[in-house]
Amino acid sequence: MTVELPVKRLSDYGVFAKEDVEAIFELGKELKGLKVVHVNATAYGGGVAELLMTIVPLMRDAGIDATWEVLEAPMEFFNVTKKFHNTLQGADIEITDEEWALYEKVNEENAKKLNLDADVVIIHDPQPAYIPIYRHSPNTKYIWRCHIDTSTPNLKVWDRLTSKMTIYQKALFHIMDYVRAPFDKIAVEFPPSIDPLSPKNREMSHGEMMEVADRYNINTSKPLITVVARFDPWKDLFSSIDVYRKVKEKHDVQLAIVSAMAKDDPEGWLFFEDVLRYAGTDKDILFLTDLKGVSHLEVNAIQRLSTIGLHTATREGFGLVISEMMWKEHPVVARPVGGVKIQIDDGVNGYLRNDVNDLADAILELLENKTKLDEFGKKAKEKVRRTYLSTAHVRRYLEVIKSVVK
Repeated sequence: MTVELPVKRLSDYGVFAKEDVEAIFELGKELKGLKVVHVNATAYGGGVAELLMTIVPLMRDAGIDATWEVLEAPMEFFNVTKKFHNTLQGADIEITDEEWALYEKVNEENAKKLNLDADVVIIHDPQPAYIPIYRHSPNTKYIWRCHIDTSTPNLKVWDRLTSKMTIYQKALFHIMDYVRAPFDKIAVEFPPSIDPLSPKNREMSHGEMMEVADRYNINTSKPLITVVARFDPWKDLFSSIDVYRKVKEKHDVQLAIVSAMAKDDPEGWLFFEDVLRYAGTDKDILFLTDLKGVSHLEVNAIQRLSTIGLHTATREGFGLVISEMMWKEHPVVARPVGGVKIQIDDGVNGYLRNDVNDLADAILELLENKTKLDEFGKKAKEKVRRTYLSTAHVRRYLEVIKSVVK
């Protein structure tokens, strides 16, 4: 399925990152008319889809013939690829021969269905990773973009999956800690980005924010601790609730758990119910999801209404929700996992802590020192402006594409 996309203009981003925009236009002149196809698992509900919703239109504006294709697959396939996701992050889960067969069958079917005639095909994550095996063109260059923390994978699954992935010219990982054979010779460090003009990150008026606060019963007179995360065991939302409860012993705060239920994550619904039960009847724990009409604009408002961001994931591919919160001038207190630890500079624009008690103490320190809270917030936004905006991301893509076609 080809995803319909909005028009976006690079010139609109010059106010944030003029040098990146200029570099993109220069690269675009060299690559003008090149056909590039991105392929991933879902058009909504996950971080990869959000990235592509901006990256692909900006590539087009640079002169690239860029499109985005999404897999067509039954729910059983996504049950299997969720296992892939978990095992690539280290889980000890058995994947049966029947499940492997289904995975390969769906990839083969999509290789025939999808519009993949291009100079460069960029495959995102494990779900469509085998498509080039069944649709290999000698004139096409293939790039694998991994958004998962593969630093300590289940080697049985990793080795079986990657043994057939020798077709790729480049493999892109958030940080080099994630790189393993057979990709060590072709790997590129490739952090993702946020779009400062998207509904999730654009500036908002006070009135817009208050409307969202009223709609979702957010008490603006109380500090708000916000967690933005999918309902996934790796996000450890139970610890988020534990941290909140410890802070609550000394400060009258609220906790917002903000999430979207992704199409390709059937396990998420079960975990959602577990977290709801763990939270109990505490009215200061707010579950704000797309089931209640929370979309990108509402997430933006909730983050701007927040006092501090919290992230308790035990594994994280990158964690763009960190940069989103930092962009709104709020520090984030988080566990130092995956890409989180390169976004937050400990003691400068947030805190990196592991233990629930230490996470709670870090939040309390910021709540009790308004000057430090504001100072950390300003430094947080500047870190994102310099490093993690869409323009830097598009520039990196064009540089990699140039390296494989020239």
